[in-house]
Parts: sequence; structure tokens; C-alpha cells
Amino acid sequence: MLKKRDLQDTHVLFELMSHPDVFPFVRQKCSSYEEFIFMTKQTIEAEERGELISRTILDEWGAPIGTINLFDIEDNAGFLGTWLGKPFHGKGYNAPAKDAFFQEVFYTLGIETIFMRIRKVNIRSIKAAEKLPYVVKANETRKSLYDQLNADGDVYDLYEIPKDQYSFYLMRNNGSVQEEPSHLLEA
Repeated sequence: MLKKRDLQDTHVLFELMSHPDVFPFVRQKCSSYEEFIFMTKQTIEAEERGELISRTILDEWGAPIGTINLFDIEDNAGFLGTWLGKPFHGKGYNAPAKDAFFQEVFYTLGIETIFMRIRKVNIRSIKAAEKLPYVVKANETRKSLYDQLNADGDVYDLYEIPKDQYSFYLMRNNGSVQEEPSHLLEA
């Protein structure tokens, strides 16, 4: 469902990102295909330097349908940025992509907190975030960060996904699967 970013997917991703229902909500906006190739190269290099984590979201046939990223990584925390192409909205790709990404960043890459800043006008993303049981609205609990994000006006809501909250969610929902003794299979 996810793979590291590469240049092979740039044409498809650029076309998907350019849709008017998607483009306003993409963090790394590019107005031309050449600019998108350049931005993708910069993204790959920034990941190699540990500044961000970026993955291409794939459909069940392995075709690229969007991206999921953790930007501005500092102190084992970063800001989530996700977009899906318009033909894939409402098709059930958002939650599985986030789950796969969270598994990787929390348990393989050492991230402790994921923040989401969502424009208050982006109702689709707010609803998607609030559906996830491990997401905490952090406008009050992270007030200084919230105020910093909204220094130029009341634009964003702030959400937080702490690793421990996500882990608790996994244990509650997958506990019986994780507790199954694997040594019984070796007998």
C-alpha cells in the first residue's frame, strides 16, 4: 500500500495533485510537471537527510494514488501531510494508508508524536481525522503550537497522534492477534 517516493510515479501523481478539489490542500504545490519532478527530487534528498518521511500511496493494483508525508521532523515529532487523487476520495484508502504509515514511523523510525494541521475550511480532512479513534484535537492542549500555526489568522485546527495513544488503539483492536503465541507454529 505504501512505497518510498521515486521519480517513476511523478507523471501520475502530478495529474492527480492538479485536480481543483485536491490542489488547494496539498502542502508541496507545483504548477508544472517539471516543478513537480524537481520537488520530488528535493523530497527524496530531504528524507535521506532525516528532515522528512515521504511515501507514495498505492491502490490494490500497485498504482500511485497519492502521498503521505511527515514534514518538519524535530524532537521525534513532525507534521502529517496526506493527499489522495480525486478519483480515490471516499473509497476507503485514507485509513489503511495512515495505519501503514503510522506503523512505520512509530515502530521503525522512532517518531513519538504526529501532528496534523488542518485548514478549518477543509471539512473532508477534518471529518477523516476525527473518525480516527487515536487522534486528539490539540487546539487547547498544545496552545503555543496552535497559536504559532495561526499567527496570521484563525486558519488551522491542530490535531495530535501520540505514539502511546496509537499503541493503545492497536492493542485494543488487535490484542488477540498480537498475543497469539508464534512458537506453537514451530512444533
